[in-house]
Amino acid sequence: MVIIVGFCGLSLCFVRVGRRTLLKEAGLYGKDPVSHFHCPNILNNASNSIQLHYPRPKSYQRGECICTPVHFFVILSMQRSGSGWFETLLNDHPNISSHGEIFHRGSMQERNLNFIKRRIGEVYNLDYNSSAAKNVCTSAVGFKWMLNQGALEYHKEIISYFRKRGVSVIFLLRRNLLRRLVSILANAYDREAKLINGTHKSHVHSKQEAAELAAFKPTIKEDTLVDSFRKAVELSQNALKLFHGTRHIVIYYEDLVKNKKKLDQVQEFLGVRIVPLKSNQVKIHIQPLSDQIRNWDSVNKTLRGTEFEDFLADAEYI
Repeated sequence: MVIIVGFCGLSLCFVRVGRRTLLKEAGLYGKDPVSHFHCPNILNNASNSIQLHYPRPKSYQRGECICTPVHFFVILSMQRSGSGWFETLLNDHPNISSHGEIFHRGSMQERNLNFIKRRIGEVYNLDYNSSAAKNVCTSAVGFKWMLNQGALEYHKEIISYFRKRGVSVIFLLRRNLLRRLVSILANAYDREAKLINGTHKSHVHSKQEAAELAAFKPTIKEDTLVDSFRKAVELSQNALKLFHGTRHIVIYYEDLVKNKKKLDQVQEFLGVRIVPLKSNQVKIHIQPLSDQIRNWDSVNKTLRGTEFEDFLADAEYI
């Protein structure tokens, strides 16, 4: 009896120690770093070809989220195409983290391919710190990359990297380039004028602030207008052609504004559960274009008869 009791006690001890070691390795017990915890072998989501990962952040432990698989994505867009608003919608989802423009400064260092890969790696390893970082289990993580910030300059290397790591691409474009130009010029003006309490604001959260920014009416250079639109179209079409071989989706800003179901399509593409998404941002330019452009008559005459004539129509969203 003594021998049996002793054997049982020793067995219980081994079970408790083993369980404690397992929990430590999983990040669920104590503060020991994760070392050899194995999650289920889920490399792909067979229903939509999403490649999944189990990141091991260096800056913290994922704890109970250690076996929550993560899908990598990137938003490819152009300035003043609604990408900031779009990201606030994505980040309203409890399991999506989109970290904004991680190459927005445009320095020579950020044009270095090794730096670009290292910075992207920080995002996908959940080590990049921004307001978009979630305290709950992140299952889709990404960032915003403008087409003029190196994405096309190193397209061969970037596409190879995306394919290797299973990065899904969201193209966010804007159909009406004239409205986009108004937004670009107004934003550039406010960068210097700082109309709202001496502070430059690219996005606003109240109708009063939106009205203050919208009061500025830019004068557009009509002699270079058509050429600038053609270059913008060429840039977006070139990007679509280069990244065609990646897993991607094309979303237009106007469609997101008019049809909220488009957000369901995006969530499905990212492989997350579909929930209602909202943003606190307020649209700035809601008036007809004729009320927002100082030299409207000249612009109207310039675009008539061109492939961009449809931009003049005021069948817009509010």
